[in-house]
Formats: sequence, structure tokens, C-alpha cells
Amino acid sequence: MAVLRKLARPLLAAPHVVGGLRTLRRPESAAEHVQPLAQAVGKRVPALAGDPLKLVRVHSAIQVGAGLMMATGRVPRLAALTLAASLVPTALTEHAFWTVEDPKERARQRAHFLTDLSALGGLLIAAADTHGKPSLAYRSRHALDHRHPVRAVRHPVEVAAASTAARVKAVAALADPR
Repeated sequence: MAVLRKLARPLLAAPHVVGGLRTLRRPESAAEHVQPLAQAVGKRVPALAGDPLKLVRVHSAIQVGAGLMMATGRVPRLAALTLAASLVPTALTEHAFWTVEDPKERARQRAHFLTDLSALGGLLIAAADTHGKPSLAYRSRHALDHRHPVRAVRHPVEVAAASTAARVKAVAALADPR
């Protein structure tokens, strides 16, 4: 399974890296589609207000960075989640097939939109992949559930003393006729 991950991650990340680099080189073409989104983002993030070129550059840099991290296996779950989050605005702004009148162009945009949805599904699966190991949340929940009082003691001598004291109590309870 490790070989499969080493092959699948770069394949899943490649379109994001290539697309991000292409958009970084020529952000003007993507900025046209992003104008309505730039106004909405500008209300929440004042540094990006009114500048779709800056928003496109930031988005492209995120895609390239997260794509390279995922392809190389550096924090792949976080990288996949970042790519998934960056894919949603791309699909909604650049491949909005429901706004296109021409049937051929609508079909082409629908195909691109569905491709983005399938990539989103793959990225979500990659974000949930724990290499067959339990997640940190699972391990922390179960570590609290399965605590043993003796394991909480720090020093080995204290552990030995605690187990000896427990044995002495048990023997005393058996020997006491009351």
C-alpha cells in the first residue's frame, strides 16, 4: 500500500501544481472569472479587497505549495485538505456551466466541473488517509478510556511497591475470617 501512496499522491497533486504555475505566470486570464468572488472575499479579508489579481496569485501559490507538499509526502493530509478547499472556488468561478447559454460550451464546462468534483473526492479521501494507523483523535480518545491506575505512576519502584501493596491487601483479605 505504501507504493500505491507514493504513486497516487504525485498523480493527484500534478494538475494543481501545473495549473497553479500556469496561473501564476498569467494571472490576468483567471482574474476575469474571479471578480465576483474577489468582492466577496474583500469584505472578509480587507488586504485582498478589490484586487482580483492578488487573490488569483495567492490562490495559485497555495495550489503550487500544497501540491508540492502532497506530491513529496510532506504533511500529505493537510496538503490534500488545503487543495480540496482551494478547488471549490475554482470549480464555482471558472466552470460555472449553469451560466453558459451555448450548449457545446455548457457541456464542456459541465465536464470540467465534474472533473473538479472527482478531484475533490480524491483529495478528501487523501485527507482522511492515515496510512492504516489510527488517527490522533482516535488514539487520544482511546488512551483516556484505557488508562490503568498503575500506569499513571512514574517511577518503576513505585509501580513495584503499589503492586506489592495490592497483593498484601488481597492476601490479608483472604486470611481475615470476619
